[in-house]
Amino acid sequence: MSLKLGVLGIDHGHIFGMLAGMKAQGCTCDSYWTDGHAVTEDKFAQVFPELTKVADRRAILEDASIDMVLISAVPADRAALAIEAMEAGKDVMVDKPGCTTLGQLAAIKACQARTGRIWSVNFSERFQVPAAAKASELVAAGAIGRVIQVVTLAPHKQNLKTRPDWYFQRERYGGILTDIGSHQIDQFLHFTGSTEVEIASAHVENTTQPDYPGFQDFGDMTLRGDKGHGYMRLDWFTPDGLPTWGDGRLFLLGTEGTIECRKYTDIGQPHRTNNLYLVNGTENVHIDCQDVELTYFPRLVADVLDRSETACPQAHSFLTMETAIKAQMKAEGQGDA
Repeated sequence: MSLKLGVLGIDHGHIFGMLAGMKAQGCTCDSYWTDGHAVTEDKFAQVFPELTKVADRRAILEDASIDMVLISAVPADRAALAIEAMEAGKDVMVDKPGCTTLGQLAAIKACQARTGRIWSVNFSERFQVPAAAKASELVAAGAIGRVIQVVTLAPHKQNLKTRPDWYFQRERYGGILTDIGSHQIDQFLHFTGSTEVEIASAHVENTTQPDYPGFQDFGDMTLRGDKGHGYMRLDWFTPDGLPTWGDGRLFLLGTEGTIECRKYTDIGQPHRTNNLYLVNGTENVHIDCQDVELTYFPRLVADVLDRSETACPQAHSFLTMETAIKAQMKAEGQGDA
């Protein structure tokens, strides 16, 4: 069986990977809605010419043939759209961050519990990266023992001239720790297996963009989980000499070895993606992960059909976003309220 999809919001380019990943599983989609004209819209129409834009999102919400809605609207708007979709009987895949405030998260939790629908946040830095998928396989197989620390580095290119206004508005994008940081927290929770988290430290700043006071170009946080520790650095300082948008790194320290993923490039060498370096008691190897199978999309399709949680546990998505939002609040001196 294949699923029929609808799209609500294409404001972030992650919608391309979200929709392509589901279509590769045999899902169909013939309509989308977005609020106004998104910066992605011309390219979206070229990549997915079979989709028709509807003027009113109710055309998607009230279509009984649609099983799941994909949401990549402005971050601050994603929670309300997800709730509308779940109330309409649709499962939801939402771009990260899935929400931007604790109030939004509480409303999503209540709606999900009430409706029984799936609310899946696409943490693409893990779900759509073969090197990260290989790291998951190796950790599950015990290749480095128990993971005791996760370190992630998440640099990005600014490309300010191509960014829409909401990218610079703190209340619209949610802050750097809520937004980019949710990727990193997802990986920390996944690889350590932690289900309880203390935010030991959190920091954000606008270092270089005084003309955009709501923009945060640097952030970091230190986490203490019940099963491991983590440090995450996020920034918008990728130099133009890099052949891609960021030299994203994942470091896993285990009791019996280490893993490093150089996800998007390997600096100082011809550009290649999905590099994994493994060192343990018997191995010291580089693994090319280009052909590693990604499981998120097929598992999510199965979850919709079987009402299961194999792609990502619902509690994990909730805890990831709760931690990201609380880290952002701590960094901004807002306390825990």
